[in-house]
Amino acid sequence: MSGDFGSYAGNSRRLCWLHNLGLVPYSAAWELQRSLVTERLSDRLLNDVLILLTHPPVYTLGTGSSLDFLKFDPTQTEWEVHRIERGGEVTYHCPGQLVGYPILNLRHYRQDLHWYLRQLEEVLIQVLAVYGLKGERVAGYTGVWLEGRKVAAIGIKVSRWITMHGFALNVCPDLEGFKRIVPCGISDKPVGSLAEFIPGIEVEQVRQHVASAFSEVFEVQLIEVEL
Repeated sequence: MSGDFGSYAGNSRRLCWLHNLGLVPYSAAWELQRSLVTERLSDRLLNDVLILLTHPPVYTLGTGSSLDFLKFDPTQTEWEVHRIERGGEVTYHCPGQLVGYPILNLRHYRQDLHWYLRQLEEVLIQVLAVYGLKGERVAGYTGVWLEGRKVAAIGIKVSRWITMHGFALNVCPDLEGFKRIVPCGISDKPVGSLAEFIPGIEVEQVRQHVASAFSEVFEVQLIEVEL
């Protein structure tokens, strides 16, 4: 499927390529992000990119993440584990979770990382609102909560104002994998999913709402293209 979002605003909006990639191994998506960032560090005129995808089961730890938040030995496990360059603690990705990786040049938006994090949260809050759900922020944390359950995690890396990594929204995943970690290092707040509130919800329908909300919040025109 191809199309664009925010086209009614015409050329007044910054263009952003949208890549809908389906199920992608974490290492492949990680390499793609690094390649896109490298290109944009050398050529600031390249268009921004939003990648939407899902991952097979995988655990990722931010640069300064503590191994204390793993409930298994990462050197002796069947689970795929990566330490990556984003901020934040350990999280879990799996099918049924929609992951977004915006590769944006913040010089064209606002050179403020707190602003950027709040914008990502706002995208997801607007998506939940489409379903009549009230997504909330929790003071002192990054992410989005729904009735006390964390349904979206956010972790970013910014190099000379070019962003990578991003957000993960639990649409309809098997939440069992989160029991092997202390998600995001938060022990007293449970992880949840949209499926707990909307039985039968699927990633594909949510994907379109995420693209639309991203277009509105960042005031870009998304053009869906294939890699």
